[in-house]
Amino acid sequence: MHTDTLIIGGGLAGLSLASRLTDLGHSYILAEARDRLGGRIAAIRHEGATFDMGPAWFWPGQPRMAKLIRDLGLTRFDQYAQGDLMFENAQGQPQRGQGFSSMQGSYRLEGGLIRLIERMSKGIPASNLHLSSTITALTQHGDTLTAQLHDGRTITATRAVLALPPRLAAQITYAPALPDTSMQTMHQTATWMAGHAKAIAIYDRPFWREAGLSGDAMSRFGPMVEIHDASPAQGGPYALFGFLGIPPQARQDEHALGQQILSQLTRLFGAQAARPVSLSIKDWAFDPFTANAQDQQPLYAHPDYGLPTPLSGLWGGKLIFGGTEVAPEFGGYLEGALEAAENALVLLSRPES
Repeated sequence: MHTDTLIIGGGLAGLSLASRLTDLGHSYILAEARDRLGGRIAAIRHEGATFDMGPAWFWPGQPRMAKLIRDLGLTRFDQYAQGDLMFENAQGQPQRGQGFSSMQGSYRLEGGLIRLIERMSKGIPASNLHLSSTITALTQHGDTLTAQLHDGRTITATRAVLALPPRLAAQITYAPALPDTSMQTMHQTATWMAGHAKAIAIYDRPFWREAGLSGDAMSRFGPMVEIHDASPAQGGPYALFGFLGIPPQARQDEHALGQQILSQLTRLFGAQAARPVSLSIKDWAFDPFTANAQDQQPLYAHPDYGLPTPLSGLWGGKLIFGGTEVAPEFGGYLEGALEAAENALVLLSRPES
């Protein structure tokens, strides 16, 4: 297979770039290691409702997300934040009305963020998409790059865009080898949210709302450190979701973890919380297409993202980084994925590229 541009990674950044290249009539192939598109945008469905298992929010002041949602004919809604917040102290004792709803003012997308992926992918020719296609090696021969896939296939291209976390890009074998400073930078760039795990409990009724609670909770006891209402914009089924605060090594017994989650929800929201119709856990730290061992160390602050000098101009500008972790303004966020795709397109448009 031969193409002008090879996009490696079918998350929001890679899909956004593919959409732009489609509109411009440019030749490209998008190779995605997973058997689905979306990357860290993922969802579960229950009785017609969709629940985000990856990112769930976007915010005012993010113009690319606002435009994309308008262009795709989708609808946003405000994160539910009416009612009291619950707080759990270090002894596991719940307290009502402590603090404020930390995600009030955030936006969510009707039908879940996976709707972005579904709508965008419809505009991309199926022949340009290659799922379950892990790139294991990239080789530069003069003006041509050759990508080796895990199943023995190859793709030749004029340039390649790495629309994936730098730490995952570091797992590819490069010939000629990239500079040591480039490889070190790739390893040192933390993958946003890669070490996190998320749990969603689905219920037939929003009993916490009926009790005057917002569904927000903060905990110093755990296992979830932060909980929010994850219900659809209108109607049910309803849901609570939380981020797990215990380290990845302590999350591997999913049955025991599920029991701890239900116990915590019961402490905070009452006996009805003990009986969800469904409880789902997604541990991104053990997803090989998102995280590696380095990502199992917790992040305590948002990294200072952007495109570092050692990751610029590689192979004469033919190797371009284009994932959210290299976005200078909104790195790590969905807006950052769109920003990175925008910046990659600029680099692709340069004659020397």
